[in-house]
Amino acid sequence: MAQRIKRLRELFAYGWGYLRQEGFARTWKRGVGFLRRRMKSKRGRYLPTKQVLAAQRAFCATDAVKSWPKISVLVPLFNTPDKYLTDLVESLLKQTYPNWELCLADASTTEAVRVAETLKKWNDPRIVTKRIENKDIASNTNAAAEMATGSWLALLDHDDILSPNAMYEVAKAAAGQPCGFIYSDEALFTTDITRPTAGHFKPDFAPDYLRSCNYICHLAAFTKELYEAVGGERSECSGSQDHDLFLRLTERTGGAYHIPKVLYYWRVSAASTAGGVQAKPYVEAAAIRAIDEHLQRTGLAGHTEKGIYPSTYHVVYDIPEPAPLVSILIPNKDHTDDLEKALASIYALTDYPAFEIIVIENNSTDPETFAYYAAAQLKYPNLRVIEWKGPFNFSAINNYGRKEAGGEYILLLNNDVEVLSAGWLREMTALAMQPGVGGVGALLYYPDDTVQHAGVIVGLGGFAGHSHKYARRGASGYMFRQATVNNLSAVTGACLMVPAAVYDAVGGLDESFAVAYNDVDFCLRIRNAGCRILFTPYAELYHYESKSRGLDKKGAALERFEGEQQRLRERFGREALISDPFYNRNLTLDTEDFNETAVFARD
Repeated sequence: MAQRIKRLRELFAYGWGYLRQEGFARTWKRGVGFLRRRMKSKRGRYLPTKQVLAAQRAFCATDAVKSWPKISVLVPLFNTPDKYLTDLVESLLKQTYPNWELCLADASTTEAVRVAETLKKWNDPRIVTKRIENKDIASNTNAAAEMATGSWLALLDHDDILSPNAMYEVAKAAAGQPCGFIYSDEALFTTDITRPTAGHFKPDFAPDYLRSCNYICHLAAFTKELYEAVGGERSECSGSQDHDLFLRLTERTGGAYHIPKVLYYWRVSAASTAGGVQAKPYVEAAAIRAIDEHLQRTGLAGHTEKGIYPSTYHVVYDIPEPAPLVSILIPNKDHTDDLEKALASIYALTDYPAFEIIVIENNSTDPETFAYYAAAQLKYPNLRVIEWKGPFNFSAINNYGRKEAGGEYILLLNNDVEVLSAGWLREMTALAMQPGVGGVGALLYYPDDTVQHAGVIVGLGGFAGHSHKYARRGASGYMFRQATVNNLSAVTGACLMVPAAVYDAVGGLDESFAVAYNDVDFCLRIRNAGCRILFTPYAELYHYESKSRGLDKKGAALERFEGEQQRLRERFGREALISDPFYNRNLTLDTEDFNETAVFARD
C-alpha cells in the first residue's frame, strides 16, 4: 500500500508540473496515452510469443548453433522451498536453447533431506547436484562454479526463474560478440511470472552508475575463464558479492554487453533484496567495501559513502591541494535581479575554494544594469564582467567567455539559477577530474520543487528531453537514476562543467546552434571523442527556466528552433537520436518519466 501511495504522489506531482509548464492540451493528450497503455493487458507482457519460442527451438535443432557455448547456471541452494525449487528447475527445462547445465550446490541444513527428495523428480543429465557445507553465499556460488563444465556461467538465485528464451539469448550474444560479460533486463514477480509487478529496463554499460548501485543485477553471464581469472566471488563481500564480482569483471573486460530483454524473473519476498535492502542490513557494508576496493585497484582516489537511498552509494573523489581553478561563465542581458540571486547563492553557499566568475554582458539596454555590474565586481571577489556585442547566440557567447577563462575547468551556468547545496561545485569538479570524464551536469528544480533536469535522454520527443522532468524533489527516480551519479548521453548547458582541455579539443560549442540543442550537440561530440558524460544529484540548483529569453513557439524563433533540430539530425543521424545507449528501447520516447512502452522487444 505504501508503494502505491508513493507512486500516486509521484504521478500527481508529474501531472501537475506538466500541466503548469505545457498547458492543458498537451497534458490531456499525454494523459490519454498513458491511460491507454495502462489499460492494455499486462499478462505475460515481457515473455516472448509462442511463435518466437517455436522459431528458436527450430533454429536450435540446426547446425547453426554448434558454435554456440554451453552455459552452466550456478545456483546455491539453502533450505529451498519445494515450490521455489520446482519453479526454478522447470524454467530451465523449458529453455528453447538446450545446451545448458544446472549446477546446484546444496548447502541445506534443516531441510536437506526434503530438498534432496524434491530433486529426485527430475531425471535429466544436465541437472547436476552436489551437497556442500554451508559457508556463505559467495563460497556456495564458487562451489557451484567448480561443478561447471560449460565455457560460460550464469547466476541464478534459488527462488528465481528464467524466461524460456534466456539461454538462447545469452548463447546467441556470446557467440556473436567478443565481450566476456553479458547482462539482461529483469522483472519482479510475487507468484506468477505472467503477472510481473515491475520491469527493470537498464541502460547499456554505465561504469559510473555501477559504482553508485548494482544496476546490472540479473541476468548476469560471463565466461568461466574470466570468472576464474578474477578469483570468483569473494566471501569478504558476501551480501554484495555480485556487485563486487561485476566491478572486478568489468575491470578486466572494460565493459559488458547488454541484452535489452527481460530474461530473468526476480521473486519478491521478505527475505530477498528485491523486497528491500532492510531484509539484509549487511549488504550496505559489503557494497561500500566492494566499491572502495574497486577504487583502490583502479587507481581512483576517493572513498564511498552511503547514498541518498538504501542500495545506493556515493563515491566522494579526492580533490588535490591546491584545488584547480574553475571558471564559471554566466551570459547576461539585463535581468539583474536574477543574476544577483545566482551570484549571492554562489558566494554564500559554495564551499569550493578556487573559482572565478565571468559574466558575459550581451546587449543590455537598462543603464542600471551597468551600475549593477560595477557594484557586483566590488562586492564579489574574482568576478569580472566582459562584453559581447554580437546578437544573442548562446554558443558564441560562451566560446567568447572561454577565451577569457583561466580555469582548468569551465562551468557553463545560466543567469537564472540559484545554488541550493554547499558542495555542488566541489562535487562537479571532483567528477570532472576523473579520467575519461568530459562533462558533468547537475540536478535542477523548478521553483515548485519538481525536477527540471536530471540529465538529457536523446530521443525523447523525437530529439532530446530532460530525464525525470516534473518528478518531485527527493524522489529516487527510475532505478535510482534521479538519486545517483550515472552515465548519460547529454546534460543541459544551464549547468554544465567541462574540463578546459576537452572544451578546446572538441572546438567548443557549435555556433550554428544559437539557442537550442547546443548543449546536446556539444555533449554528443564530447562522447564521440571518447569521453563520458555524467549527471550528479549531489549538485542541486533551482532553475527559473526561460525567464530571460522566452520559449520557441512561433515566428522567427520557431523557424530557428526547427532549423537547429534539422542540423542535429543531419550531424548525428536519425537512428542515433532515437537510440540512446543510456536509455532502453523498452521505455517510451513520449514522456520523461521512464514509462514502459506498450510493445516490448519480444523478437
